[in-house]
Amino acid sequence: MGSQRNILVIALLFVSFFIWKAWEEDHAPKPPVINQLTQQLGEDSTEVGKTITVKSDVLSLTINTYGGDVQSAQLLKYDQTLHSGTPFQLLTSTPDFVYIAESGLTGKDGPDNAIQGSKRPVYQTEQTEYVLADGQDELRVPLTYQVNGVSYTKYYILHRGNYAIDVQYDINNQSGSPIDVSMYGQLKQTIELPKGTVTEGGGGLGLNVFRGAAYSSSKTNYSKYSFDDIKDKALDVSTQTGWVAMLQHYFVTAWVPAQDQNNLFYSRATANKSQATIGFKGESTIIQPGNSQTISAKLWLGPEIQNQLKETANHLDLTVDYGWLWFLSQPLFYLLKFIHSFVGNWGFAIIIITFIVRGILFPLTRAQYRSMAKMKLLQPRIEALKERYGDDKQKMSVETMAIYKQEKVNPIGGCLPIFIQMPIFLSLFYMLSNAVELRHAPFAFWIYDLSAQDPYYIFPLLMGGTMFLIQKMSPTPAVDPLQKKLMIYMPLIFTVFFLWFPSGLVLYYIVSNLFTIAQQYIIYWELEKKGLHEKKKK
Repeated sequence: MGSQRNILVIALLFVSFFIWKAWEEDHAPKPPVINQLTQQLGEDSTEVGKTITVKSDVLSLTINTYGGDVQSAQLLKYDQTLHSGTPFQLLTSTPDFVYIAESGLTGKDGPDNAIQGSKRPVYQTEQTEYVLADGQDELRVPLTYQVNGVSYTKYYILHRGNYAIDVQYDINNQSGSPIDVSMYGQLKQTIELPKGTVTEGGGGLGLNVFRGAAYSSSKTNYSKYSFDDIKDKALDVSTQTGWVAMLQHYFVTAWVPAQDQNNLFYSRATANKSQATIGFKGESTIIQPGNSQTISAKLWLGPEIQNQLKETANHLDLTVDYGWLWFLSQPLFYLLKFIHSFVGNWGFAIIIITFIVRGILFPLTRAQYRSMAKMKLLQPRIEALKERYGDDKQKMSVETMAIYKQEKVNPIGGCLPIFIQMPIFLSLFYMLSNAVELRHAPFAFWIYDLSAQDPYYIFPLLMGGTMFLIQKMSPTPAVDPLQKKLMIYMPLIFTVFFLWFPSGLVLYYIVSNLFTIAQQYIIYWELEKKGLHEKKKK
């Protein structure tokens, strides 16, 4: 009975987890509606300027001189699809879909001040293409604009090997009067994806990937803010620290304002609810006549590389969606990365970390599986009691407990280890499902991408087969017809679940199951040596 209960508990936990993931919606507090600025800002972003191209070793950007916004961003180290040779398109501006990073200067005298109805500035550039040269670690791209005696130079500063871009305004006031400006940065995205778009990581039960906004402030390290949240009520958060971002599977775009000033985080949706925007507005900066001032922020455009995200801003690495078990998933990822630095193959690293984790948990699982093994070996004696006492349930219960006491078996002894182990297994589930390092990472044979499902479904079938073997090694299921049917179909049900799972994740469960089979075999052998096997024969 104990083993049956354990397997049913595991099944219930897994199924409940998948159902919860499929229906999970993250809700942040709904603050008041933001002021008129956020409703008007950016509405007039028509392409009246020209575009320039900016390239580093990892990024290719298209910047519109009208407003100086990033209208396109390609990640040169990541393919759009496996072996396509086409860089991954993160930002884009097309008739069907818009995802852009805007920034400017507003406030009383800001050239981007939409409240006063002025057009956005059209910047001038000396070149139409800027490229980070070999041996060069930094690329500075200047965009200049002059009006009413004030000179504005907007710099995009790209760094070799880094997806964090410095966006800097150098303001020289020669107007004869003080000016009052505030920097803003915002991310605008079409809510509905174009028809036919295939999203990475979606489709598998329990693997619904969040696509939407998020922010970090002085009051919360990390909070998602879905498109539905933005459509319902606008974000209105005043904070000195933090960032705002747009998330999708494996990739993130984020504005990180200056952390030594008060910033306003806001969001808005267009009147027809087709586009969502999240952004920040910095505090007012007054520049006296004859003086200059520099205002800056950081813009992250890239993959969810945890160490770089952490260096760019506090808690930005939490955008890697490890769920509520992030505090376990993060160290497990760093362990996986450490192993990979030696073996050079993410698939073999998964195999090794599986053995490490299962080895660490061995003291817990040993007690669990010894209990299950003893239950299996005692099953013939329990069946004999059923034949002897028939419908006398009270006598049957007394004699059964006597056998358990004699053999020092706790019928529910295997349950507690399961509940202790589940957070570890779920944190591995999150980690292996969301680590961008596994995207397009080959393993061996037909597995060319550990983040994608097995194209031939061999891994899911192997997982189901190993689960079936574990079930056959466990004590005989209960006589109850419903439980008996559940136990019979459980490997099949889980095989169906795993058909769409990333092959790296399925690989972990195959190796974990093989470890379990070997562990149970050893435990049965130890118990038989101690004489339980002889009792079983009687």
